[in-house]
Amino acid sequence: MAKYSNQSSLVTAFAVLIAGVAIIGTQFFGWEWGSGQLIPSIIGVVVAGVAVVVAARRILE
Repeated sequence: MAKYSNQSSLVTAFAVLIAGVAIIGTQFFGWEWGSGQLIPSIIGVVVAGVAVVVAARRILE
């Protein structure tokens, strides 16, 4: 488990970064999930993909 301790910090930092982008996007650029806008959709797909990979790696360990 010790060899993955840095991975947890990296995942947390990535999540905080994405949350910041989402908050700024919704407040200043009018982004909305499911509105047909390209950038929020791409961010959502990337985040969902990362979540699946992280979950799969934890299950397979």
